[in-house]
Amino acid sequence: MGTDTAIETADMTLMDDDLRKISAFVRLSRQTYNTLVQNIVMAIGIKAVFLALIIAGMVTMWMAVFADVGVSLLVAANGLRLLHK
Repeated sequence: MGTDTAIETADMTLMDDDLRKISAFVRLSRQTYNTLVQNIVMAIGIKAVFLALIIAGMVTMWMAVFADVGVSLLVAANGLRLLHK
């Protein structure tokens, strides 16, 4: 009963007896954080560029919509890189 409560309330639970894996978990969490920052900066940056281009009249709204879908695909692909680490 106490173990179940500890697992539910913990931020992170190591479900293995090998403590050497902690360094791999820390490395993966740092890579995940860096990937999240990359995705946020990339998405906001591209959206800002297309917003400026729309205001300038150089891009149509449909082009911006396709760019938004493209950014979503790029963010998903960038996140999938973590599976190979």
